[in-house]
Amino acid sequence: MFWIQLILLLAFILIGAQLKGIGLGIMGALGTLIFVYGFGMPAGNAPIEVMLIILCVVTAAASMQVAGGMDYMVSLAEKLIRKKPSLITFIGPSVTFLFTALAGTAHITYSILPIIAEVSAKTGIRPERPLSISVIASDFGIIACPISAATVALLNELNGIEGNTYGLLDILKVCVPACIVGLAVGAFVANSLGKDLKDDLEYQEKLKDPEFKKSIEGNQETATKVFSLASKLSVLVFLLGVIAVVIMGIIFPANKEYFEKTLHISMEKNIQLIMLCVVLINVLLAKVKAPDIAKSSIFRAGTEAVVSIFGVVWMSNTFVLANQGVLIDGLQGVVGQFGWIFAIALFFMAALLFSQASTVKTIMPLGIKLGLLQPSLIFMYPAVAGIFFIPSYPTIIAAINFDKTGTTKVGKYLLNHSFMIPGITTAIVTVIVAYFISSAVF
Repeated sequence: MFWIQLILLLAFILIGAQLKGIGLGIMGALGTLIFVYGFGMPAGNAPIEVMLIILCVVTAAASMQVAGGMDYMVSLAEKLIRKKPSLITFIGPSVTFLFTALAGTAHITYSILPIIAEVSAKTGIRPERPLSISVIASDFGIIACPISAATVALLNELNGIEGNTYGLLDILKVCVPACIVGLAVGAFVANSLGKDLKDDLEYQEKLKDPEFKKSIEGNQETATKVFSLASKLSVLVFLLGVIAVVIMGIIFPANKEYFEKTLHISMEKNIQLIMLCVVLINVLLAKVKAPDIAKSSIFRAGTEAVVSIFGVVWMSNTFVLANQGVLIDGLQGVVGQFGWIFAIALFFMAALLFSQASTVKTIMPLGIKLGLLQPSLIFMYPAVAGIFFIPSYPTIIAAINFDKTGTTKVGKYLLNHSFMIPGITTAIVTVIVAYFISSAVF
């Protein structure tokens, strides 16, 4: 019966991924329905806290977008990228990593990827190289972000462990430097992908078409846009909100009893309140119209993520809860002897769920039941960035579409795509570095 249920779980996830948008959410709901009423499983816990975190962070980011703050940040990134085009394979991922880590959403990369594609093509650099590692960098930016749903989900799981003393700062001081080192190595690997454009016969053949050549060369001049004080203020307010979350994450573990028993407030609720206050300040000071926030592209993408996570995590939790005895018995001996096996499980589950937060909520509780210590859970956390493995994540599709040269692509065998080698390299190096940092500081 376990294998039938597992096959159904994977089928619902794969079908939901093909539907795109909220497809994972609605297929997850159907899966939960069948598991509960068809197999008599107890319904798992819906990821309410994670959903609320996503909603609050996305609303704060959307308020910044409406004020023009996102455009202002992208303009700064564009200046940096155009200043040193020869180093774009290293500057591009640095920008997407930083912006994702600050904003808490990878959706900001949609504005940066076309700049990376354009600059690299114009300067004769194979766009596949900077685009592939830049997308990977946005995946790992979520891991390094103090307000991302995935990081908060891990924090929530750690807080649920009796006697836990590990907090947000512990996660960040291990994962941030590990991600930076991993991405640096990944960028060096990406920089050797494929042939140079001048040696790429397929690309050189395309250049014989005058229209194609014109589309690559484009307009050599870039207009300087003037940004309002309100747009710059919205960025400052958002960043102050992120700093406030980090400070709260530092003081919360040592004062957990006071917060939870005296004030009756959790770390998750503190983050929600801070992010909603960011929205309020942007509405009052940056003159953002509240109705416009719900119309922004970031808000719409965020609500899609909420529905998707709601359904797929609910279904996965239902499956894991009903089969945790089988899963623990099957993994206990292996994980006890080879702890890194759990990191591999995190990686491939992320590849199926297309969500770092969903993976944390589904699999990390299993790691706790298997007896893994908090430092182990923290250094394995970057493995949930494996969402690039199957090339259907929105940022991957966007990067492929932005590359007019056609060098960034999905291979003939699906998994031999442009993002695989840089992604695998970054993931392995990041987890290994995180292990050594964790061993040194804990």
